[in-house]
Amino acid sequence: MVANSRSSCAARPAGRVNDPRPALVEARFDGTPCRVDREQVALVREEWRVVDRWWTEEPVDRRYFDVVLESGRNAVVFRDEERGRWFSQRA
Repeated sequence: MVANSRSSCAARPAGRVNDPRPALVEARFDGTPCRVDREQVALVREEWRVVDRWWTEEPVDRRYFDVVLESGRNAVVFRDEERGRWFSQRA
């Protein structure tokens, strides 16, 4: 028998997957992160920039870094140049 999928337990709002979260990042003089959330960066694997929607009221200007932390954990961090803040996302 299949349970009633219309019960209140089954209904929950869908959240956004992998939303950016504020991150504590220490960066070198060139802007490359050296610590993420107080953990040393062992390797910067990749770097890229996203500039989009410059014609709108909410432009996007971000510098992304795919890093490996000292613990071996992968992380993606970016600096939002519009806000002047750092964020992280799951790698």
